[in-house]
Amino acid sequence: MKLFNNTSKSILTTILLSAIVVSCSEDTMDNINEDKNHTKDVPAKFIMADVITSTAFSNAGGDINTYAAAYVEHEVGTHNQLWRAEHREGEPSSASTFNNVWGNLYSTLKNARIVIEKCSEGGSQQGNLVTKGAAEVMAAYNSALLADMFGDTPWSQAALPAEDGIPPYMNPKIDTQQEIYVGIMQYLDAAIQDLQGSDAHATGPMGSYDLMYGGDKAKWLKFAYGLKARYTMRLLKRSTNATQTLEKVIEYADKSFKSAAEQAAFAIYDASNLNPLFDYQWSRDGLAASKSISEKLIERNDPRIRRVFIDANWVQMTGADDEAFFMAPNGENEQVQYYYNTSAFVFSQTAPTLLLSYHEVLFLKAEALCRLKRAEEARSVLKDAVVAGIANTEINVAAAMNAPSVLGYGGLTETTNPITKAEAESYFETSVKPLFESNPLKETMNQKYLAFFGASGESTECYNDIRRMKGLGENLVTLKNPNQFPLRCPYGNDDTTTNPAVQKAYGNGQYVYTEPVWWAGGTR
Repeated sequence: MKLFNNTSKSILTTILLSAIVVSCSEDTMDNINEDKNHTKDVPAKFIMADVITSTAFSNAGGDINTYAAAYVEHEVGTHNQLWRAEHREGEPSSASTFNNVWGNLYSTLKNARIVIEKCSEGGSQQGNLVTKGAAEVMAAYNSALLADMFGDTPWSQAALPAEDGIPPYMNPKIDTQQEIYVGIMQYLDAAIQDLQGSDAHATGPMGSYDLMYGGDKAKWLKFAYGLKARYTMRLLKRSTNATQTLEKVIEYADKSFKSAAEQAAFAIYDASNLNPLFDYQWSRDGLAASKSISEKLIERNDPRIRRVFIDANWVQMTGADDEAFFMAPNGENEQVQYYYNTSAFVFSQTAPTLLLSYHEVLFLKAEALCRLKRAEEARSVLKDAVVAGIANTEINVAAAMNAPSVLGYGGLTETTNPITKAEAESYFETSVKPLFESNPLKETMNQKYLAFFGASGESTECYNDIRRMKGLGENLVTLKNPNQFPLRCPYGNDDTTTNPAVQKAYGNGQYVYTEPVWWAGGTR
């Protein structure tokens, strides 16, 4: 018995010591595996810098805008993926086409929601209302990009702050575009309230981490009202009171930007931080100059015709009578690089990305006035819009002529003088005004279409306009590509291969040609 007792004690001691050693080893390993060099919690203003950057570069100015530029005939896809998109060979319906921006939109929206959560009541930075308001504006913006491009899509259960590193929903449900738009307007209404407050938390205001406005809450407020105007107009097809809706567009536009100095411009591009359209063309050379848009400029004797096209020798063309004038026929071009002319804008290395421009706000107001049969008022607003749009064109052209990377290879040759404000005003009186008087709404929408041609990331919004007009039964802007027009973007393959709801909604992708999004008259 004594031998047994000693043996039992020895075994028990060994077990206890082993448990202690194992416990200590696990604690040690936990400490070893902990990343002490990277904080798990950062001030909201740091996150906002990333939200603004990713929204501008990847979401508003990235792949969606590049493909939209081909869809709306601002540019012509002439090589590889963009040629296939131009000719509707796979790219418009493939789940891989927009997969990168699909993921980035959700990542950006999640970060905006994290900021909102931090700055809300009970959050770690409660009291920073201006930062919260700015995040609400960006949450609305990215939510709208998701809804506008993909229609019904995961939203309420997607892009949520993780709980202990795990997303609350692994396969989030699909929300209707209508439901998402309710959320978009709620974000903007909350932002309008919060942006009238202050940043009272000890972490302080956004300051220089606000890469658009430097923490200027008055400009953020105007941005929010401008988006209200944009998205209210977007829902015109679904309005039960069109007159009231159009009057609201005017009301919101009047509370928005008063000059280009206030517009939502991401303007930090330089020799290493590249404008996304330039970045694509410089690395891929997949775009050529559009015959369709050149014809619209020629028809109007538009002075932009001498400023916006470049020949194969990097010389600015003086106009349609230039012997090197050689546009790519939309949807019928050869798949070849360095053959057709290009737009000047694919060289605009430092041109700002405009999340919402001053000229867009003016065009929205002019359109609303036209639809309300208030043509006299609309004409004055349209003139301001056209002049502001041409001024932005010149900013884009100047960015091309002074592009650091292009200058390293000798640069473009500028052969014509910039369009002055006086010339732009004269153009309106002699060319635009007669067309406006003949059909106010049609010329307003065509001038908006021309103003969105550039390196500012506005082809995406032009794509929305084209689809919105189609939904209203209007054919105000003539497109020349004989191939079928994509009515939406396909879901990203990160979810068509993992989320059963998205996989079912995607099917074979051919719905992009047949099913308009909800606000354009579709069912999803």
